[in-house]
Amino acid sequence: MKRIFFTLTGTNHYYGTDFLKKGMKIRLKKEPDNEHDKEAICAELKGLGKIGYVANSTYTVIGDSYSAGRLYEHMGKKAKAKILIVTERGVLCELKDEK
Repeated sequence: MKRIFFTLTGTNHYYGTDFLKKGMKIRLKKEPDNEHDKEAICAELKGLGKIGYVANSTYTVIGDSYSAGRLYEHMGKKAKAKILIVTERGVLCELKDEK
């Protein structure tokens, strides 16, 4: 299985990134009814709820990681992921289960 990396962004609109650590598991959930982005994928942490979104812009995606648009076809309605590194530009994560 090919490893799929993506960028988590928008965390400052929720709880920030100070509490996010390498190895933490997050849940991804598609939001097809999102009025701003039909390919929106939110990230949730058990106990907190929504903590951000998968980046979907060339300005917010880190390196060669997948945008939400590219990730959308590789997952079902929900998926699990793991945090790899927290940076000032965003949080690099890896998809752990696919559709």
